[in-house]
Amino acid sequence: MSASYELQSVELHKDVLRYVDIGDGPPVILVHGLLGSHKSWGPQIERLSDRYRVIAPDLFGHGDSDKPSGDYSLSSHAATIRDLMEYLNIDSAPLVGHSLGGGIVMQMTYLFPERVDRLVLVSSGGLGPEVSLLLKAATLPGSELVLPMLASDWFRRNTEGVLARLGKWGVPVEPGPSMAETWRSFRSVADRSTREAFLASTRAVVGPRGQTVSAKQHFEKFESIPSLLIWGGKDRMIPAKHADNIRREVPNSRVEIFPDAGHFPQLDEPDFFFRLLDEFLAANHTDSSDADHSAPTEITPAAMPLQRP
Repeated sequence: MSASYELQSVELHKDVLRYVDIGDGPPVILVHGLLGSHKSWGPQIERLSDRYRVIAPDLFGHGDSDKPSGDYSLSSHAATIRDLMEYLNIDSAPLVGHSLGGGIVMQMTYLFPERVDRLVLVSSGGLGPEVSLLLKAATLPGSELVLPMLASDWFRRNTEGVLARLGKWGVPVEPGPSMAETWRSFRSVADRSTREAFLASTRAVVGPRGQTVSAKQHFEKFESIPSLLIWGGKDRMIPAKHADNIRREVPNSRVEIFPDAGHFPQLDEPDFFFRLLDEFLAANHTDSSDADHSAPTEITPAAMPLQRP
């Protein structure tokens, strides 16, 4: 963790939630995904804190927060975000959700719409059934016995060796920030309490055939909320084609695909991601004279909007 900020703590329902609270501007809340933490946002926290008050919690069951047994459903996580906002005296804010966090912030729009000013979904869950084989396997009986081995240093070393050989054979394997963050996050399941929370969170939204929770029946909610979707074109965890589902149903939503990014576009393309997010957030604060409001297609050649049919 960067030395320029430290984690704060709050007790919610007898469990301790850890979170980052940095910056003095308008609030923005960043919600990470499965096995993630505030660290999943990389440099975005500090960069955003120059203009915004950035709140980045470690969800219960993740990072440095407590890992209680119990409810890890989307609605439970959404209630945690609501309670944190209440504690911090934040009536409403833009919500930015990555992966599972995308499902959580969408749940906020259904349960607590008055809390959501703007919605940013990054490689979000809940927009289609397809998901990686790893997550589907985690829902199967006995996966809790296999996960510790998969999180071991031995497995990591051997897998990295296989990936290196595949690269030499011409198979497109591209190690980078997304892969590094995936390994870092996945290694945390070696801890029993983290593993149990991961399985509970995963099984709440994924089954053997893919994602079991869908936002499609709630798409009309997004028509009144400015929405931005960001995806990595090389996402192997949740495919970028899911962005099409909301784009078709909510024509006013904005979709940006980073062709060379993986599941963590905020890490793979940090500069492009920041400029895009800052522009979208600044649209709520047009009196910020120092904000860069350049057109989205001018941000970078790597940030390419999907073409409408």
